[in-house]
Amino acid sequence: MEVVLKKMGNSTALIVPPTVLRDLGLSAGHALNLETTADRRIVLTPKRKYTLAEMIAQCDLSAPPPADMVDWDTMKPEGGEVW
Repeated sequence: MEVVLKKMGNSTALIVPPTVLRDLGLSAGHALNLETTADRRIVLTPKRKYTLAEMIAQCDLSAPPPADMVDWDTMKPEGGEVW
């Protein structure tokens, strides 16, 4: 399928036909990752939405906390904080 790039303000837009959007389950507002390849191809991939469980599963719970978090946990109150 051939598509044509169109000028929109200072940008250039690619109009995606409704049949392609429907086939991919996409609509206006969906985020996509755009990559180019060495052979001058454009690759658009729907941006994946992770669940909270998937993000937590990627965490190393045995890793030491960042230094600024250690400082945060040991700082004395400076204002009207209640401990």
